[in-house]
Amino acid sequence: MGNALMEADMAQNVAQKLIESHLVDGEMTPGSEIALKIDQTLTQDATGTLVMLELEAMELDRVKTEVSAQYVDHNLIQEDNKNPDDHLFLQSACERFGAYYSRPGNGISHAVHMERFGRPGKTLLGSDSHTPAGGSMGMLAIGAGGLEVAMAMAGEPFYTKMPKVFGIKLTGKLPDWVSAKDVILEMLRRHGVSGGVGKIIEYYGPGLDNLEAMDRHVIANMGAELGATTTVFPADDEIKRFLKSQGREDEYEALLADDGCEYDEHDEIDLSELVPLIAKPTSPGNVVTVEELAGDELYQAYIGSSANPGYRDFAIAAEMVRGRTVSKDVSFDVNPSSRAMLQTLARDDRLGQLIASGARIHQAGCNGCIGMGQAPAYGRNSLRTTPRNFPGRSGTPEDSVFLCSPETAVASALMGKITDPRTLDFDYPRVSNPEDPVINDHMLEDPLPLDEARKVDLVKGPNIQSLPDFDGIPDEFELPILLKVGDDISTDEIMRAGAEVLPYRSNIPEIANFVYDVVDEEYPDRAKKTGDHAIIGGSNYGQGSSREHAAIAPRYLGLRAVLAKDYARIHWSNLVNFGVLPLTFANGDDLDKLEQGSKLKISGLHDALASGDTVEIETEDGGKIECKHALSERQIDILRAGGLINWKRDQG
Repeated sequence: MGNALMEADMAQNVAQKLIESHLVDGEMTPGSEIALKIDQTLTQDATGTLVMLELEAMELDRVKTEVSAQYVDHNLIQEDNKNPDDHLFLQSACERFGAYYSRPGNGISHAVHMERFGRPGKTLLGSDSHTPAGGSMGMLAIGAGGLEVAMAMAGEPFYTKMPKVFGIKLTGKLPDWVSAKDVILEMLRRHGVSGGVGKIIEYYGPGLDNLEAMDRHVIANMGAELGATTTVFPADDEIKRFLKSQGREDEYEALLADDGCEYDEHDEIDLSELVPLIAKPTSPGNVVTVEELAGDELYQAYIGSSANPGYRDFAIAAEMVRGRTVSKDVSFDVNPSSRAMLQTLARDDRLGQLIASGARIHQAGCNGCIGMGQAPAYGRNSLRTTPRNFPGRSGTPEDSVFLCSPETAVASALMGKITDPRTLDFDYPRVSNPEDPVINDHMLEDPLPLDEARKVDLVKGPNIQSLPDFDGIPDEFELPILLKVGDDISTDEIMRAGAEVLPYRSNIPEIANFVYDVVDEEYPDRAKKTGDHAIIGGSNYGQGSSREHAAIAPRYLGLRAVLAKDYARIHWSNLVNFGVLPLTFANGDDLDKLEQGSKLKISGLHDALASGDTVEIETEDGGKIECKHALSERQIDILRAGGLINWKRDQG
C-alpha cells in the first residue's frame, strides 16, 4: 500500500478510512511510525491500577478523551483485602480523573464497552490485548500497554507502526453446528499465531450478511491471537440493528469499504465449507478438527469470556441442554459476560435451563479465562470458549486447555467426552438475538463534574505502591545473559496471571517475585543478585496479553536489554516505554552463539542508536554480533530518559 493509495480520488478500505481520519503525524506507508488521535480508552483492573498510578505521576487533572472507561472484571476473587482495596482505589481514581467506572460484577470490559460506548468511526485504545473486539462495529480498536493508554487519556496521540491491511473476503453461510469461533480458528489454522503481525485484518464480502454483531466480536477479539494490530469490520445495517437494540441508534454512522479498494494481502473463506474446529494445548494456533479428537476424555466444559460474550453464545447452549443433564463426569462452567446478559437470559428462560442442566454459574467477569477460579483438575482436559490456552493461564501449571465453540463445548459436556456437535441425535437449535435486551446501566458510574472531582482523594490500601523510578539506558554496559528462551514466549510465561499473582498488580516489588517463574523459578532470585542483565529470545517474543507488568517487573529486576529474532507488537512497545532496549538479530543464526550465563558488552550505544539501525554487540569470547533496532527518534529519547513517564515529565 503506497502513498498513491491515499490520494483523495482513490478507493479506500475501512482500515484506511479510520486511520486517515485520525492521523496526527506520519505517512500511511507500512512500517513507518504514525501518530493517531484517540477518541476512547478502555482499562481493566489487572492493568488499570498502573494506568491510574501513571496518571497520578503525571499530575493529570482531567482525562482529555471523549470517553474513558475503567472496568473491574479480572480480579474479582476477594480472598483477602488486596483486590477489594484496588477496587476502591480504581473507583476513587475514576472520580478524580473523570472516567466511567464499571463496578465489580458488571461484566467483561469488551462486551460492556461495545454495548454502552462503542461507536463506528471512532478510535479506541485499551490496556488489554483483546481491545480489538471493538473493531467488530467499525472502530479502530487497538490494544496497548497501560502507559500508552495513560498518555492517550492525557491527550497525547498513540504512536505505532503503520500496519499493512490484510483483507479477508467472506462468502457463503455457516452450516449448522458451526459458528463464529470456527471462523477465527480457521484463520489461526491457516496463518498461525504470528500471521497477523504488523497487519490490520479487515473482513468484507457477502458472507458478512450472515454474521451478527457479536459474531463479529468473536472474530475480532481473537485477531489478537494472530498477532494482528487490530481487526476491523464495516459498520453496516447489522451494526445499526445492534445499536438500536442498545438504545443508541442515533450513534450509528455507516462506514463501508469503497468499491475497488485494495488490500496489501488477501485471503478468502467460504463459510459454508467450515467444520467444527478446536485448538489443542498449548497454543491458539494448534488447530485441528473436532472430529480428530472425538472420544477423548473430558473434565470441564466452559462457555463465556470476552471471546464468546454474545447472547446467542449462551442461548444456543441453553437450548442444547433444555430438558437434558450434563455428564456426571464434567464440570459445566458458565461464565456470563455481563449482568445485563444474565438478566436477559433469566427473562427469556435460558438461564434457568442452564442451571437445571447442572451448569455452575459464575459472576459476570473474566474469571477462569485469566486464571481467577474455574481451574481444571490435575492432568484433565478442559474445553473452553476463551481466547487463549497458553501454559498455566487457567491457574494450574499442568493445565490441558482446548479452545472451541459453544456448540462443541456443550455437546462435549452432554456426552462426557470431546464430541463433534454434528454427531448429536437432535436438531440444531435456532436462536436469535432479542431486539429488546435488558439494558442495565446502574453499575456503570458516570464521571464526576470537574469541581467535585478535584476534591477527591485517591484511596490507597497497603498493597498499592508508587511506581519505581528508572534511570536512562547507559552509553555502554556489560550484561550477563540471565535467561535464554525459545520461540513464541508469551506474556503469560513472562508474568503469569492467576489468583496468586494478579492481586499484586499495583505492587511492582512484590509482583516481580513471579517474573518468568513458570519457565525458570530461579530467575527472580538470580536477577536480584545480579542486577543489570539481558535476556535472549526467539521469534514472536512477548506474544499475548498487553500486561505491561511483563516489562516493568523484569526492568525492576535489572533487565536492560532483550535480544530476540522478532517481537510481538505490544510487548516490544512496553519494553521501550519502561526503558528496556529491544534488539533483533541481524543474522538469526547468531542466536545459537549465545548461551545463558555468558556476557555481552555494548559500547557507544547512544551514537549507534542515533546514527542508524545497527548496534554491535561484543561477546565474551571477543566475537561480534550485529543487531538491529526499529526505534524512532522519539523512542530513542524515551530510552535515554529511562522510560516514557520520565520522557513525558522532561517534556513539561
